[in-house]
Amino acid sequence: MDFKGFIGASYTARSPNLDAETCINLYLEPGAPGSKSPAALYGTPGLLLFATLSTGPVRGLYTASNGRCFAVSGTHLYELASDGTATVRGALVTATGVVSMADNGLELIVVDGTTAGYLLTLSTNAYTAITDDAFFGADRVAFFDGYFVLNHPGTQQIYISGLYAGGTYDGTEFASDEASPDLVVSLEVQRRELLVLGSRSGQLWFDSGSVDFPFSPIAGTSFTYGCLAAQSLRTMAGQFFWLGTDEAGARIVLRLEGYEPRRISTHAIEFALSGYARVDDAIAYTMAREGHNWYVLSFPSANATWAFDAATNLWHALADLDPSTGLFQRHRVEHHAFAFGKHLVGGQNDGKIYVSDFDTFSNDGDPLVRERTAAFIHQDRRLLYHSVFEVDLQSGVGLDGGAVPGSDPEALLMWSDDGCRTFSHEHWVSIGAQGQYLARAIWRRLGRSRQRVYRLRISDPVRVAIIGARIEVS
Repeated sequence: MDFKGFIGASYTARSPNLDAETCINLYLEPGAPGSKSPAALYGTPGLLLFATLSTGPVRGLYTASNGRCFAVSGTHLYELASDGTATVRGALVTATGVVSMADNGLELIVVDGTTAGYLLTLSTNAYTAITDDAFFGADRVAFFDGYFVLNHPGTQQIYISGLYAGGTYDGTEFASDEASPDLVVSLEVQRRELLVLGSRSGQLWFDSGSVDFPFSPIAGTSFTYGCLAAQSLRTMAGQFFWLGTDEAGARIVLRLEGYEPRRISTHAIEFALSGYARVDDAIAYTMAREGHNWYVLSFPSANATWAFDAATNLWHALADLDPSTGLFQRHRVEHHAFAFGKHLVGGQNDGKIYVSDFDTFSNDGDPLVRERTAAFIHQDRRLLYHSVFEVDLQSGVGLDGGAVPGSDPEALLMWSDDGCRTFSHEHWVSIGAQGQYLARAIWRRLGRSRQRVYRLRISDPVRVAIIGARIEVS
């Protein structure tokens, strides 16, 4: 019979005896009417080296309005060229921590959460520190109708630069949301609306043209959801996404739909978040690929990365496998910019910039391990005998090249009969060398259980497409 619970998203409940599904480095895509299966699991993109910067880690990536691409890595601001070469444009005092960048068409501004700020004139590449006494530093900066808008760290205020003048500031050009006394945590602009998020509230602002301060809150748009991590606020497909909290102190992921925040995290995601000792260092990026819009949220201290797919409203995990422990850890990518027709990414480990590429099946040569832990198989607590388990996947995907890794790719199957506390030994089968399109991934005589969870892993550097599964039990 078809095993309908094999294709699915990540969902590990508070009790693994209820549900312990994982979906790691795989994402779900629904099929069209008449497809062989209602949905399939595809492998997430691999990483192809694009550039190596002299210092790391990568702290931010940004594509300016004129198409130029910039990266902050270690203590330097670099400009990236389409061939992967990098040119140093300036230095920062700090060496770590996420930066925020924006441009006004004439200048690029860089802020790093301290009182420092930096300005690159795009026409001349002149780079200077911002020295105006009314510049207070910022965690986040955005461009809005000719002005750079920044948060004043540790206050309720936002403030602005001069009009198309990122190095000029006026100590009277600031505003605060009088509806709530909480501190401003983050801000972002989309569709000519500015979202300002505090620790316990949020509100949208617009360009009112006021003489005293050009921006004003939009009446009726305030809400009682705050922001837990300044760098979690991102835009995608006309909407804002962030890691938030409500008045009761919950940790939830939110999407602003119109003027109303909506919870998009599941109980399982929120159970995971509740166990993290620290979440204020969370970093997010967004990426659009083949009709999928991904909001990717990484937790450096908690060592985990989650991805929400706005096309399906489902979650999956992204992870690197630590070869020394055999355990998954957070994905190495934390930042993204689309430039030169490529999705450029970088992050925590070093000064490397990668291309996120569907036709690359490793992480810059490191194994890209896919894992699916499926839903429970059970029937009224009866003892079931498992005679056949078959995974329907794209076979014959082996690499051409003799005895190289991936020339005869295999799938690993394990199972648990005790609610995922322990798993069986590893059972390997071939999924077909190159051209063996009729190869079948079948395991036989798998014993008996009253409840069982199957886990599939594929670590060979090959294309992965899992269509479904079939099981014979009696």
